Amino acid sequence: MQPLPAAALAAPARSQTPPLLPAPPALAPDALAADSAYWQAVAAQYDVETDVAMLDNGYWGSMARPVLQAYEQDTQQANQGNALYGRLAFPRQFDTARTRAAQALGVEPDEIVLTRGATEALLALIGGYNRLRPGDVVLCADVDYDNMIKAMHWLRARRGVEVVSIAMPDAATATHQSLIDCYAQAMDRNPRLRLVLLTHVNHRNGMVLPVAEISRMARARGIDTIVDTAHGFGQLDMRIPDLQADFVGINLHKWIGAPVGVGAVYIRRGRVGDIDPYMGERDGDDIRTRVHTGTVNFAAYAALPVALDLHAAIGVANKQARLRRLRNRWVDAAREIGGVEVLAARDPRLGSGISSFRLRGQTSVAQNAALSQRLLREHRVFAVMRDGLASGACVRVTPAIFTSEAQVDRLVVALRALAA
Repeated sequence: MQPLPAAALAAPARSQTPPLLPAPPALAPDALAADSAYWQAVAAQYDVETDVAMLDNGYWGSMARPVLQAYEQDTQQANQGNALYGRLAFPRQFDTARTRAAQALGVEPDEIVLTRGATEALLALIGGYNRLRPGDVVLCADVDYDNMIKAMHWLRARRGVEVVSIAMPDAATATHQSLIDCYAQAMDRNPRLRLVLLTHVNHRNGMVLPVAEISRMARARGIDTIVDTAHGFGQLDMRIPDLQADFVGINLHKWIGAPVGVGAVYIRRGRVGDIDPYMGERDGDDIRTRVHTGTVNFAAYAALPVALDLHAAIGVANKQARLRRLRNRWVDAAREIGGVEVLAARDPRLGSGISSFRLRGQTSVAQNAALSQRLLREHRVFAVMRDGLASGACVRVTPAIFTSEAQVDRLVVALRALAA
């Protein structure tokens, strides 16, 4: 009998340190953020559009070249090995990816299950949360992601609960305490409140919610929180236990730069029973029964460890400092332009790499969609319209670690022209 083909059974060899990327200079993160030579070396790892200033990097994160090469290699291996690979080799790669993700998240492997993104993760948590009774109250806010708001309202039909929506203070005037107070007041007004959705970094104006403080406050009142950290993990210097929440939805293809279609659910050990098993799955305390994705994109998960290697090689504190420097570069300049309203937190604790703006008095979807189109057509700057804030629509600006100062400056020049 001929031996089984090794290519179908063995995972491809991986180097622990992505090639070509120099070690960061021994500088504090804020100092390294200004080291253009280092960030040019990082940017050289990415093959991205340069004719247009790409300032919509919140949709997903482009893969660096080592990740893309691993993804292509894994795609070829899956295609060549077919079911032999999928049934015999891939499970080991998938377990490795899960373990590596857990290490990066700061949790145990049995506390996470990999998903196709934060949306799938959060829908599993919201839809599966089974501690609600008819007449209970659940809470969401205008800064939450659109599909999550829909899911919270869907709980009215699924669980017979009342849904309360609140509006966060404007990002430009919000304070750390005012955000905490907003949730405290909602808890005081709704004694039957049992579940709160918290968005760590919202996708509209990038404001960072003091999730840990709100989660602790909720727990003291017997209220659970489900945290959406799709834009937090990988961008901010944090790990999952820092959020002080038992249920978290995570994205790994935004700020980690894994192939599109990778995320995770976190459920703190001991709380799995509070989320229903997926339809037809057996009950029990195995978190993997709470999500059923079906046949997955093998290569996307197999390449995840390489993305995590690159993330670790750069350093999350360094990434956070660089993104905030780029954000502050355009935000500070835009605040001096008459006619431009900047939706960005002034308190550094509330700021991320994401911020947004609108022309003063122009709050409609149509006006901001047209503004986004003009930026691209007239100035070769791509930033996307976002809707849903209580104050109105806006245009979101999201740099990446491969974004240059010159690309950010192109936005500032465009804003001066548009405001004039």
